[in-house]
Amino acid sequence: MVRGTAEDPLLAAAMDTAIAASVAVHGTTSPNPPVGCVVLDAAGEQVGVGATQPPGGPHAEVVALGAAGDRARGGTAVVTLEPCAHQGRTPPCTGALLAAGVARVVYAVSDPNEQAAGGAERLRAAGVEVLAGVRAEAVRRGPLRAWLHWARTGTPHVTWKFAASLDGRVAAADGTSRWISSAASRAEVHQLRRRVDAIVVGRNTVLVDDPQLTAREPDGTPLDRQPLRVVVGTGAIPGDRKVFDDAAPTLWLRTRDPRAVLAELAARDAVDVLLEGGPRLAGAFLAAGGVHRVLAYLAPTLLGAGPAALADAGVSTIAEALRCEVEDVTLSGGDIRVSAVPTPR
Repeated sequence: MVRGTAEDPLLAAAMDTAIAASVAVHGTTSPNPPVGCVVLDAAGEQVGVGATQPPGGPHAEVVALGAAGDRARGGTAVVTLEPCAHQGRTPPCTGALLAAGVARVVYAVSDPNEQAAGGAERLRAAGVEVLAGVRAEAVRRGPLRAWLHWARTGTPHVTWKFAASLDGRVAAADGTSRWISSAASRAEVHQLRRRVDAIVVGRNTVLVDDPQLTAREPDGTPLDRQPLRVVVGTGAIPGDRKVFDDAAPTLWLRTRDPRAVLAELAARDAVDVLLEGGPRLAGAFLAAGGVHRVLAYLAPTLLGAGPAALADAGVSTIAEALRCEVEDVTLSGGDIRVSAVPTPR
């Protein structure tokens, strides 16, 4: 059996493979978590890789164990999330691991869901060695980010995404905004749309920009998965707007209350939500504490005038500023992509 600690390179490499497997199914498993699993045989060789299937299908551990077959016996299962110990639509994963005869289970983060938690204790009680915390931060900030929030709070995780110039403008003074961001950034956002459960915009965005809000290839070809399109706001909207076409389902919520929007989406099992609305809608969500991540694409462009990325967010003095912790700053094409998390007040 492979030995090591949470810093062991072999285990870290196996966990990275498990993370990649979970990324591949991100967006297809809601409201279940997109989990990845790798099985190592007794000599440390990867013999099985799996990821959670759509609701009702097998979990990651079962898929990986099936691929590993008899070579799982005496080996190690490396999983992004603590194996579940409860009977839901499928049997508990702990039972599958015990039946396969694995000697060790390594996982990144504990399951915050009280109903499903306790897998580690059950495995230890059965004589299986258990190690937690391998690549935990990468998993928390990766494909399990939204689901972990959902499991803790019962509400969707919201990422506010926007593209702006370096001076914070989302459009020029005459209202033109295509294209502030680079082609690479736009392609990345379409892949992000493919993975989320819902995209939220305000009524004014539908009236002014007439976006389709679908996930597409750069040539316009629809991607294989489309999110729920959600329009927020009162007042009339012409039926010929692109958001009402048959390219993806659309939900029109006749409210301006972010909490009501999140409650409705929670009832529809929307775990991962992308907020693409204009400055006023973004400000309302931030003021209500309804934004859990900010994803900004900043183009190397200066406009000097035009609408700002954010309108009233309930801040009247610098002491009330909504502070964020920057997680990552990278280049996307020629743009700067910033991922940040609002800190509690």
